[in-house]
Amino acid sequence: MHIMTKLNLLATCLAGASASVLPRTDIPTGAPALPLSAFNTMPHQMFTPEQLVTLVNNGTQHGPEGDSQSIQATCPSPRTRPEWHSTSDDFKQKFVDAIKCLFTSPSKGSYPGSRNRYEDFVQVHQTVALNVHSHDNQFNAKFLVWHRAYLWAFEETLRGECGYTESLPWFDETKYSGRFSQSSIFSSKWLGAINLHGACVTDGQFANLALNIGPGSGNQYHCLTRNGDASVTGLCTSANVETCQVANDYQVFANCEESGIHGYGHIGTGGEMADFFASPNDPVFWLHHGMVDRHFRIWQNDDGNRVNYVNGPGPDGKTLTMDTMIYLNGLKPDLRIRDIMNTLGGFLCYRYDY
Repeated sequence: MHIMTKLNLLATCLAGASASVLPRTDIPTGAPALPLSAFNTMPHQMFTPEQLVTLVNNGTQHGPEGDSQSIQATCPSPRTRPEWHSTSDDFKQKFVDAIKCLFTSPSKGSYPGSRNRYEDFVQVHQTVALNVHSHDNQFNAKFLVWHRAYLWAFEETLRGECGYTESLPWFDETKYSGRFSQSSIFSSKWLGAINLHGACVTDGQFANLALNIGPGSGNQYHCLTRNGDASVTGLCTSANVETCQVANDYQVFANCEESGIHGYGHIGTGGEMADFFASPNDPVFWLHHGMVDRHFRIWQNDDGNRVNYVNGPGPDGKTLTMDTMIYLNGLKPDLRIRDIMNTLGGFLCYRYDY
């Protein structure tokens, strides 16, 4: 065979091999919009700023705290989770492509209603939502620790199944309080518009995204939608974050964070994000909860002892302990709370950029 023919054949084979490992980007599209009321089957718990202050001021004290000290890393090379707006376009595209990879990968098969690997995660959140959130005026202290484990499972799946080599980004919502639409997250270049009044997202890299899990605890074929309410996202302020940060007890902080900026971000984004059960359908969920986990990490870092205890009621009415189980329904192996309390421990091994 002629040498040029051999070289051309080799180049063709190598190109084919490279293409086979690249993430697919043909996300499922074409589903209809549902009315906004369909996503409000059980609203996220949301306190006013005044109620947050009262909660913290009247909260219990865990007991004498040790000397305030930064928590030292015990893992050799912790990854850093960066704020979205500080990252390069290359970083952002890698994150978006990894999510698209999950949307175009088959479900593992044990998640009823799921049509792809991404929806496996949505189905798990839908299934356990009543056990890991406060609802019906009943506080559940498991919220922070379960979602930390859930984000870890998602990040590990992006890395292990889609070749993602970066850390999860997060959204500093305090810098866009009342003006989420001005963030590049909600641009036509990335995740699409927010002020849609319940219409389908038709721009950005998840335009016309078709979803199968939710709304609520049921399943109905529908598109990704958002609402956008600046009067609610306007509550995502540094002052309201700081209100929670001064809490001296885990369960008080957890209640304040869940019912404060966590609720404001979900309800203020609206549409899919307002869905108590299936909010992870919107890829912005991971950026929002990265922020929540960062607040948890900062609160822990104010005193090194805060990685060594947990308290408050769990879903079964029993007080949480460090040995309480965190169930991930097969996404990753189940964990105990003690496994994820220190993000700089040998198991999780990550920090935030600020």
